[in-house]
Amino acid sequence: MAPTAVAAAPTAADLPIEGKTVKAVTLLSLKRTHDLFVGNHGHKVPVDEEAQRVKVACKMRDEFSALQGFKPRETAAAGGRAAAAAAANKPAADSKSATSKLIDSIPAQPPAASTLKGRELVVHGGGVGPGKITAEAKAALGGTIMIPTAAGGQKEYTPSAAIARRLPSKWPRPVWHAPWRMYRVISGHLGSSMGRLFTVAAISYCFCSWVRSVTFDPSNEWFATGSADRTIKIWDTPSGQLRLTLTGHIEQARHHLRLQQLLHLAWPHVTGLAVSARHPYMFSCGLDKMVKCWDLEQNKASWKAGGSVGFTVRCCVALQVIRNYHGHLSGVYSLAQHPTVDIIMTGGRDAACRVWDIRTKTQVHCLSGHEDTVSAILAMPTDPQVVTGSHDKTVRLWDLRMGKTLATLTHHKKAVRALAASPTEHTFASGAADNMKKFKLPQGDFLHNFLQQQRAILNCMAVNQDGVAASGGDNGSLWFWDWTSGNSFQQQDTIVQPGSLDSEAGIYAMSFDVTGSRLITCEADKTIKMWKEDETATPQSHPVQFTAPRDIKRF
Repeated sequence: MAPTAVAAAPTAADLPIEGKTVKAVTLLSLKRTHDLFVGNHGHKVPVDEEAQRVKVACKMRDEFSALQGFKPRETAAAGGRAAAAAAANKPAADSKSATSKLIDSIPAQPPAASTLKGRELVVHGGGVGPGKITAEAKAALGGTIMIPTAAGGQKEYTPSAAIARRLPSKWPRPVWHAPWRMYRVISGHLGSSMGRLFTVAAISYCFCSWVRSVTFDPSNEWFATGSADRTIKIWDTPSGQLRLTLTGHIEQARHHLRLQQLLHLAWPHVTGLAVSARHPYMFSCGLDKMVKCWDLEQNKASWKAGGSVGFTVRCCVALQVIRNYHGHLSGVYSLAQHPTVDIIMTGGRDAACRVWDIRTKTQVHCLSGHEDTVSAILAMPTDPQVVTGSHDKTVRLWDLRMGKTLATLTHHKKAVRALAASPTEHTFASGAADNMKKFKLPQGDFLHNFLQQQRAILNCMAVNQDGVAASGGDNGSLWFWDWTSGNSFQQQDTIVQPGSLDSEAGIYAMSFDVTGSRLITCEADKTIKMWKEDETATPQSHPVQFTAPRDIKRF
């Protein structure tokens, strides 16, 4: 009989593995997690007192170790001491938190004796009278204060004021100046004949009534003004009476042109005047492209017939034009005379500043580089001897010997229409619709902006020997400034003469006299106004309103 074979039992490796889905595995993991933490769910983790004590100790050492040596302030009144003692003897309820108890359990570590000297709390003037310093205070001030570092060491305390010096603290304080008041109004100029072509009064007055230029005689006996009526009038400085009327500039517009074309043509304004200090000459320029030289000593008599009834003959004495300087391609807007050399500079709408020899009428240089009208010129005895401002928003410093640009200042964002040089410093200021800026010569370094903004198109500026600057805008605003600090101490608006429009309040030219005690303004209402300081003003009645700026704005 054959033996029977016994079947072997299956091992674990031979058993089939039942597959489980991801959902089943996830539910199983969640159940095991719930079973593990169900006993203490919602309970806080127990705090390790030793670890918490080390944490609080490190924080106290890092943040408050510098205060450990300070002495507590003593109670000022005796009643306060008694109340404190009574409160200390009275048993109080244990209301401290766990953190407070933990802080109290940390042993205090007294600081080193060498660092206590500079960290003691000293009450200045306490017990020794007002305004006095105790001996402890002197010792603390004389010592060096040490502060802890993150690495556990100590370093000397240096205040931030010693690291970064604040610029506003160095801003110069403004000097007190008396306010200026108007004391005389002169009316003598007439509107241009072009104004009579239009039936719209606003256009007639606005374009044809301006007094555009003014200059003083070096002897301060008379001054001259140029207007849109093509005339130059000479006035007596003390009385304001008219001495002489000069005619010679002509107008360029034609009567048969349309109104739109007339508005773009050159109007017959006399835009620039200058009187020589070494020769008996006066120079004038206008929008008729002419630059003229008048002889102040050579007169001519002209006979005129007039009178409504009969025939009357009268004789008028006028100055004579002895030279004409030809070369500008368009209207001439500015004129300046060199203080030491016999040359004059003129700038116009042809974007060029031309240098002329007074006697020979020769054009010495044509300073080209601007891209728009040259509206202001400064002439100085030292380099740079010529400074020009233009409607292209730039100011250029010129080398008169070479006829080239030394520097171009691009700080302005609007057209530069006015320049003024200080008679006592080697500085000058430029005025535009965005701001007034002050520069240092000879390099043209930017110093600062004037502290206030006039918010008008500045047409003219002037500075006298006392450090008073004046600026006039096209809206009739007349502001007076302290030249050193750039602070405006007087802001006012001019008043138009009766019968004029409110839009005729513009100021187009101004100049101080030789002494600097009088100011002449030429305005759009055909008037000339004279200003002087108020003798009754005092620093108490008109205090200086000044706030030092926090920073210097470059633009």
